[in-house]
Amino acid sequence: MKSIDVKGTARTETGKKAARNLRKSDLIPCNLYGEKRENGLPVAENFTVSAAEVRNLIYTPDIHSVNLTIDGKEHKAIVKELQFHPVTDKLLHIDFYEITDKKPIVIAVPIKLNGLAEGVRAGGKLAASVRSLKVRAAYTQIPERLEIDVTNLGLGKTIKVADLSFEGLELVTPASVVVCQVKMTRSAMSAAAKAANE
Repeated sequence: MKSIDVKGTARTETGKKAARNLRKSDLIPCNLYGEKRENGLPVAENFTVSAAEVRNLIYTPDIHSVNLTIDGKEHKAIVKELQFHPVTDKLLHIDFYEITDKKPIVIAVPIKLNGLAEGVRAGGKLAASVRSLKVRAAYTQIPERLEIDVTNLGLGKTIKVADLSFEGLELVTPASVVVCQVKMTRSAMSAAAKAANE
C-alpha cells in the first residue's frame, strides 16, 4: 500500500457553527480515532487539514496509508469515512483511523482483472460487478490492488468472492458476491445458435 503525508492542526472548537467557519477558510474538519476510549466508546482527536493537503489522498482510485502529523505529533492512519455535500459534492469532513503494523484493519482494495477470458474470445463481454473487495489484514500486508486472473472464465460464467483467495488476506466481502462475469452478447448468441444448427 502506498503512503502519503498529511499535516493537520489541532482544533478546540467543535460543532456545526465552528465547522462552517472552518470550511469558509478552505479547511476541512477531521477526527482521528485510535486506541483512546472513554466509557467503552472511542474518543476522537479533533483537527483540521487544508483542502489542498488531502486532494491527492481523496481524489484517487488508489488506497493509501497516511503519515499524519498533527501539531508535530505523528500518527499512522487510514481514511475511515468521507462526508461530501449532497448537492455540491464538496468534501465536508474526514474520519481517520489510527493503525499499527500489528493490529488488523478492514479496508476496501481495488480489483484488477488480468488476462483475456475464454468467454471474451468466444464473443462475450467481460464485466466487473464490483470495483473493490473488503479485506482484513495488518496494513503492511495489504496490496495496492487485488489481481484476479480471468483467463479461464467461460461464456456466461462468473467469479464469486468464494472462488478467490489471497495470501495473508482474509476476505470480508460476502462469499456470494459476484466479482465479474462474461456476459452473452448478441453476436455470441447467434454464433452459438449457428453452431447448434450445423
